[in-house]
Amino acid sequence: MAKILVVVAHADDEVLGCGATLAKHAEQGDDITLLVMTDGVSSRLSMHSLSADTASTNKTQRKTALEQSCDVLGINRLIQCDFPDNKMDSVNLLTIVQKIEEMTSDITAEIIYTHSQYDLNIDHRLTVQAVLTAFRPLPDNSVQTILSFEVPSSTEWQFNSEQFSANWFVDVSGTYAKKKLALACYQEEIRLFPHPRSFEAIEALAKLRGATIGKNYAEAFQLVRHCL
Repeated sequence: MAKILVVVAHADDEVLGCGATLAKHAEQGDDITLLVMTDGVSSRLSMHSLSADTASTNKTQRKTALEQSCDVLGINRLIQCDFPDNKMDSVNLLTIVQKIEEMTSDITAEIIYTHSQYDLNIDHRLTVQAVLTAFRPLPDNSVQTILSFEVPSSTEWQFNSEQFSANWFVDVSGTYAKKKLALACYQEEIRLFPHPRSFEAIEALAKLRGATIGKNYAEAFQLVRHCL
């Protein structure tokens, strides 16, 4: 049984980035912990000046969606922090690193999934930077593999010379249906096609990644670190 740690900036990133892969880990009997850095809604609440009651309701709905997603994918343990959504750059990086270390101190993870350092979203970039710092390769570190995933509407929207480069693929032909079910938990986050966060576009990406390795569906990752 492998111990898996997933560190994401927002609730729904776990499904978008590696949902079918996590479901495959769960089916194999692996132990999965999900660490979510923000509540995922605070920026839009302040932007729209919603009432306290409405803000509370939206946060509750998002938390419920997250818990339902975890159930669908087979995630064993959920940890949620309260860093400001889309404002993680207002927090000292050391504070973020220390929070990750605190929340995962009892987890001897072997594989970590997290964001790409090339994502457009600032929370994503700070999350992966903090993860790499918190799990730097010290002699007593249990982590063998760190993989970054792609999140539709963030990874492909970063038009820089340095971009996400898929070099690690997981055949998820047998678990993509669970990813679709988990995505449905976040119905309010799904957009109409041709938005990259539509059901059609997300499935098209999975099919493209699958065709790349001769499978029906796949999720793609960029290897950050791997120790044999």
